[in-house]
Amino acid sequence: MIATADRSLPTIPTETITLDVGGMMCAGCVSAVTRKLKQQVGVQDAVVNLITEVATVTALPTLTAEVLTTALTQAGFPTTARSHQIGQRRTDQLAALTQRRTEQASKQRQRLAIALILVLVSSAGHLGHAIGRPLPGLGNDGFHAVLAGLALFIPGREILRDGLKGLLKNSPNMNTLIALGSLLAFGTSLVALIYPAIGWECFFDEPVMLIGFILLGRSLEAWARREALSSFQALISLQPQTARLVRNTTIDTTIASDEKTLSDLNPNPNPSEAIVIPVEHLRLGEWVQVLPGEQIPVDGILVSGNSTIDESMLTGEAIPVEKTIGDKLTAGTLNRSGLITLEITQLSSNTQLAKIIQWVEDAQTRRAPVQQLADRIAGYFTYIVISLSVLTFLGWYCFGQSVLIDSQSAMSGMDHMAGMPGMHGIDRLPPSPLLMSLKLAISLMVVACPCALGLATPTALIVGSSLGAQRGLLIRGGDVLQQVERLDTVVFDKTGTLTMGCPQVQDILPIAPNLTPDRLLQLAATLESGTQHPLALAILTAAQTTKLGLLSMHDSQTIAGCGVQATVEN
Repeated sequence: MIATADRSLPTIPTETITLDVGGMMCAGCVSAVTRKLKQQVGVQDAVVNLITEVATVTALPTLTAEVLTTALTQAGFPTTARSHQIGQRRTDQLAALTQRRTEQASKQRQRLAIALILVLVSSAGHLGHAIGRPLPGLGNDGFHAVLAGLALFIPGREILRDGLKGLLKNSPNMNTLIALGSLLAFGTSLVALIYPAIGWECFFDEPVMLIGFILLGRSLEAWARREALSSFQALISLQPQTARLVRNTTIDTTIASDEKTLSDLNPNPNPSEAIVIPVEHLRLGEWVQVLPGEQIPVDGILVSGNSTIDESMLTGEAIPVEKTIGDKLTAGTLNRSGLITLEITQLSSNTQLAKIIQWVEDAQTRRAPVQQLADRIAGYFTYIVISLSVLTFLGWYCFGQSVLIDSQSAMSGMDHMAGMPGMHGIDRLPPSPLLMSLKLAISLMVVACPCALGLATPTALIVGSSLGAQRGLLIRGGDVLQQVERLDTVVFDKTGTLTMGCPQVQDILPIAPNLTPDRLLQLAATLESGTQHPLALAILTAAQTTKLGLLSMHDSQTIAGCGVQATVEN
């Protein structure tokens, strides 16, 4: 036996840098951004999300965000660093992302409209030839050459520029395949138009159709991304953006007696004295007032007032919880009844709701094994497609011509033996080997785009984790979500999470002999008409269902923890 001393290695301190990365189109772009980040000195790990356009970098403290943003921007991906200052809210960051996505979608719709018009005009020219009645001016190759040029350099300009830039920077992406394919098709057709003696055919409709359908696919991708973000936005919207700041009366109290209770020292301030300020400007120990029907803006302790708090967004329980002085309150929960004042114990960035949002955001950066596989393949996908296109061109140019000649000779012999009328004596000229090779290489290049490979998996993961968070189910990452398919048993710790979340009147049992169920329901609905308690809403809904009108009522009063009282018809 050899005894060894327990020497724990010192941990290297790291920090997390969050970057907003633009210009990513597919999983190939994600791989290029990840590779560029990991090449920087001091980067320990980097995770890039295509849907949210966010990169999370774990790096040594010596590495600054400016170094990373400069490297990615120079590589063709405009990047900015997120500020972690108190004044910079996550909602502002998400709003900026949403605005940028909306502007991009608007520009994309304009380019799509132009491309579709060009596609329709180009199709009309070919349709005339198909029906035997060429349309005037729409059937000649010169007209289609102009259409192809317009399609490439008006709606397709951004695609060409981004694709060629990625190729020059040794980070080709999906746009590179589209740019190479469309430019090769346009250039080949242009040579055939200028030099008709070589006997090549023109296919100017290829670039037009390609740009049109690519932009249509981009529009669908943009819609999918906006839908994926909407569920995450709904979760963030649970956190109030403003709070009612009131004067902390304990600050002005110079002599405090031990016999005085907390409510004696801290009377509820007048609502008219409250100042509405952004929640990120609040400080620890300050007092915040919450009116009935408002959400709790920050975590705190109740210092004045009594109320019922709807904590369903946190616990899943639909029945509100009675809160008295000294109880803890959580940001995002709903104040149902009374006017309350709370003392701040956690700032907006450290509240329980903020942690939940952070967990969901972090979970979306944890990639599932299937996504890691897709990203790994997509990283080399563009190189593989370009290589296959080159091999296709060389193979058909060197060996394909002899195959075509042999096959056409066999077909001519069969035609002669069958005695087909009009076919004997016609020379079947083989196509140009160079043209045939180019067309096949271009076809392989333009159809092999890793769109679905890079978009489908992250979209499904972000939608699943965000929808789960809205329903109170926290999914720790894509790797956990992928394992759910192997579950065979689900255990719930309480029945409240299995209800509809909306109480309903099940039965009415009058105790007094002179009360009918309808009369009792009418009296109860009248009493509950002045409150927003879930049980009150259930009674009012039952009364409306049976079409019972409300009675006259005065001196209504809500007693926290007990119920309501009023005088109804004397």
